[in-house]
Amino acid sequence: MRRITRLPHGLTVITHTLPHRNSVALGLWVGVGGRHEPAERNGISHFIEHLLFKGTARRNAAQISQAVEGIGGYLNAFTDEEHTCFYARAQADRMPELLDVLLDMFLGSKFDPREIARERDVIGEEIAMYLDQPAERVHDLLNGLQFPDHPLGRPVIGTPESLARIRRKDFLDYLATHYVTGATVIAAAGRVDHGDLVRRVRRALPRFRRGQRPTPPSAPKPREGPRVSLVSAPTEQANFSLGVRTCSRHDDRRFALRMLSVILGENMSSRLFQVVREQHGLTYNIHCSVSFWDDCGDLVISAGLDPGDLEKTLRLVRRELERIQKAAPEAAEFRRARDYVLGQQDLLQEGTEHHMMTLGEQWLGYGRLFPEEELRNRMSAVTPAQIRRIAREFFVPANLSLALVSPRKSDRGLARLLAG
Repeated sequence: MRRITRLPHGLTVITHTLPHRNSVALGLWVGVGGRHEPAERNGISHFIEHLLFKGTARRNAAQISQAVEGIGGYLNAFTDEEHTCFYARAQADRMPELLDVLLDMFLGSKFDPREIARERDVIGEEIAMYLDQPAERVHDLLNGLQFPDHPLGRPVIGTPESLARIRRKDFLDYLATHYVTGATVIAAAGRVDHGDLVRRVRRALPRFRRGQRPTPPSAPKPREGPRVSLVSAPTEQANFSLGVRTCSRHDDRRFALRMLSVILGENMSSRLFQVVREQHGLTYNIHCSVSFWDDCGDLVISAGLDPGDLEKTLRLVRRELERIQKAAPEAAEFRRARDYVLGQQDLLQEGTEHHMMTLGEQWLGYGRLFPEEELRNRMSAVTPAQIRRIAREFFVPANLSLALVSPRKSDRGLARLLAG
């Protein structure tokens, strides 16, 4: 059973009680992420995520982790474009201790200048690690190409330059305006008592910062393409990401688009995997994924391969995009893709953490919880004709962006190759 309680000033508590589970997953969510940041504070949301683990008036950094891990639990956090989540999981009877730790981190972190300086160096090393991984670096390059001069085009983790500019006052000001009641959700799934959780959160309510959820800048309209961005680096492989601007999470076409992504490249049965890897042996892995945000989305195809095989691979990818535009998938292929999506959804239902994530993502993303069968029914209702239709809508040269990290020195000819 799922229940929602709205406390004063917009703070929301949501639970999904699963009485036969032995554990509980608890998340403290904020509807704030990378796309809320001004350019000069790029990376501040992710920086704050780190700092909330670094000490409160009651616990130092070691004691924060020990308070959860010492009861057999797990503690973590993440920041993405639109959300930040601090979460923990343990045996169900340990829920009060998990909540106490998360609230202490969220409401009582000290932002000690010495910890800020240390963590600035830690995140600098994290950035360096990603820059040394072309398969990761190329995604940031693609985002900058698809969303120029916009927060969605900047790395969530920030840059060395932007991190160097952020001071303690910036963190405190950002918390005061962004980490507020109207943007905050406390979600729990597992063997949890909704009323008990609400009572505990209500007692802490006076300590929360009051305010309305901030609104990020709108996504820019797609520029005419195809567009290409190249970083020349002495790598063994050419890593590319081919992006297609698509629709938002509020658009009904997202269901067919997810199915299209599976058919193209989400598993080993997909067209791109079978053609590019199995038939031609050009790459170890080629993958397709979709992302949906509040007012936009994209589909991304990525691979790493021998630099000399780049043009051949891009032609094969382009051919598959054209093929699905020309003809709807046949019944057997369509059924496999549909059953894969539905089967993956069923497997995820076994974990309390997944249920907790669903609560936070749906409430912050849509302002509602979907009936558990609704998304399954919507996906089951997708038809092969709808898949072909959205392929024709989105897979046009003007929507394409290609990011490349490669030893090649020039991107000459690549835009023309994508245009067909």
